[in-house]
Amino acid sequence: MEPNVEKIAQVIGEVKKVIVGKDESIYKVMMAILAGGHVLLEDVPGVGKTRMALSFSKAMMLKANRIQFTPDVLPADITGFSMYQKHTGNFVYQPGAAMCNLLLADEINRTSPKTQSALLEVMEEGHVTVDGITRPVPQPFIVLATQNPVGFSGTQQLPESQVDRFMISLSIGYPKPEDELRLMKDRHTRDPLDLVEAVMTQEELLYLRKQVENVFIHDIVYEYIIRLANATRNHPMLELGVSPRGALDLMRLAKAAAFLRNRDFALPQDVADVAADAMTHRLRLNTRSRIGHHTTSEVMGLILEQIKMPAPEGVQ
Repeated sequence: MEPNVEKIAQVIGEVKKVIVGKDESIYKVMMAILAGGHVLLEDVPGVGKTRMALSFSKAMMLKANRIQFTPDVLPADITGFSMYQKHTGNFVYQPGAAMCNLLLADEINRTSPKTQSALLEVMEEGHVTVDGITRPVPQPFIVLATQNPVGFSGTQQLPESQVDRFMISLSIGYPKPEDELRLMKDRHTRDPLDLVEAVMTQEELLYLRKQVENVFIHDIVYEYIIRLANATRNHPMLELGVSPRGALDLMRLAKAAAFLRNRDFALPQDVADVAADAMTHRLRLNTRSRIGHHTTSEVMGLILEQIKMPAPEGVQ
């Protein structure tokens, strides 16, 4: 039986066993995975970022590695290294953390720029280079990174080049009181992560990604994406707008949104629903806006209001 939207719903259902009351965040992470992108979760510690990643990896039978980013983490910890074996006289490659399907990069903004650049290569190119030899990472390959808000102890701002590699950026946030009560009761005698079952294979995920790629996008929808991107590049409150890579990521996310709604064509509404998640983290305020205590989320909201969404008629 071919995998379909029902199979995706099963994965989301398994993740909900662990992450309570955050259905929208789960849905959008699933969307990014289907679109072939990487996910950045920015939030305070302890709200479930790591457990969300582990839940997805278990539900989709993905080999997951976790690396805790600290100032002493080296590029070789990510890419791997060659070790000399005396009995053979050869150097043998020892895989790094990136040799997996889902790399959980915890607190990514606490490590050095040199280590972040090693992660940047594997995120963009899908391979690592050690001693001049390039090795592809397994497919599917997903980086799900977490970062604490800038200003927390030991954190530093990620460079724009690395932020741009993340298809989507989300904030989980604190749970509602009723959800936190349920969370406490669920974990009173057991760990809900132990209850997560594998409901999708790696092959099925790759197949679904191909299905998402085939979702049709009309020129009207393309033009809407371009108008949104151009609006960020020319906005008086911004000094850095969305890159062409960001516009492409928005297109892919819109395809995934349409697919999850059981359509083989994207609507302008699909773009509008994910635009903030795909674009806000790529924006940088100019000095005047920062002094005025404005936020990139505020500016993105203004852009979505100003750029009129085209009518859906005729886009099938």
